[in-house]
Amino acid sequence: MKTAHRLSLIPPYLFAEIDKKKQAAMARGVDIVNLGIGDPDLPTPKILVEALQKAVEDPDTHNYPPYEGTADFRKAVSVYYQDRFGVDVDPATEVIGLIGSKEGIAHIALAFVDPGDVVLLTNPGYPVYNTAAIMAGGTPYHVPIHAETGYFPDFSAIPSDVARKAKMFYINYPNNPTSAVVTKDQLKEAVAFAKEYDILLCHDLAYSEVCYDGYRSISILEIEGAKDVAIEFNSLSKTFNMTGWRIGMAVGAKEAIAGLGAIKTNVDSGVFKAIQKAAIFGLLHPDRQKMIDENNAIFQARRDKVVAGLKHLGWNIEAPKASFYLWLPVPKGYTSAQFAGIMLDECGIVVSPGTGYGEYGEGYFRMTLTAPDERFDVALQRMADKGIRY
Repeated sequence: MKTAHRLSLIPPYLFAEIDKKKQAAMARGVDIVNLGIGDPDLPTPKILVEALQKAVEDPDTHNYPPYEGTADFRKAVSVYYQDRFGVDVDPATEVIGLIGSKEGIAHIALAFVDPGDVVLLTNPGYPVYNTAAIMAGGTPYHVPIHAETGYFPDFSAIPSDVARKAKMFYINYPNNPTSAVVTKDQLKEAVAFAKEYDILLCHDLAYSEVCYDGYRSISILEIEGAKDVAIEFNSLSKTFNMTGWRIGMAVGAKEAIAGLGAIKTNVDSGVFKAIQKAAIFGLLHPDRQKMIDENNAIFQARRDKVVAGLKHLGWNIEAPKASFYLWLPVPKGYTSAQFAGIMLDECGIVVSPGTGYGEYGEGYFRMTLTAPDERFDVALQRMADKGIRY
């Protein structure tokens, strides 16, 4: 049986490949410390679980949900955006529910990209941006982001002929995998570029609430005129440790929301209404920020511990202000893949090679903070015992 040509263009999904290697090592009896995948190990807040349990018992949640999300869920998103970002969005036309933000990020390309259209995406970056472009028949154009520029794109370096062919541009701050954050002035640059070339700006804000040291992430919609050219993808996955629940939202330009909605009505049937009810409870809860702060305090303590441990091993790094990732240079003499292999084979530690996020990730690896505290002690000790230093 011959598969479609597009499948041959898609590289193996990074995290699936990491999981295969992890499973093989476990089969050999290795005690694995998994610092490779950004799936919070902390539980969903108990009050949200209880809200779901109650909603499941309501027969009204047992039928098909609206494709675009219930009216109550979309209204809750609009209230949340006003409260959190000071942004007004119309719940009827500028908000849509998603089966996790990944789903929307992948499907938006089907609504706006024709075969041959260019899709701009930052590199290194979340692998789904590249895959989405390919699945829609578009041509991915990888815009390099580097430490020297704070992992923000240099728009002036994008050739004008490429920009004129571009239909979409994926950006993501707080950033995965680099943990980089942005200023409003930088986002103004992005909006101006999108307006100049009539490009749909797709901002992935999945890590909006995973912030430290007083930093508060920024919505692209806070920028004047952004609603004309931008759609923003957000999620409850990282905010409330709800990765398995699969619920998120997109907000922004009416045309973008409508286009995404047209795809979704034909390829999925929406999010279970009981999950939407629990999500509403979380978004509007008076103790929402307290729940988030308690979460972040745990991740921040881990961040501080691991950064201190890595500095002791020679890594001269700054603690990130957001996300639960550390983006680290590999020691001299190794490629990203080689170093990730050494970490697994010699230390039983799973980390992500930087090249899994694109060619400009070479020379780096990503380590997550989503493991029980004591596992970081184990990981740092194993690295020290094996002489792994920068």
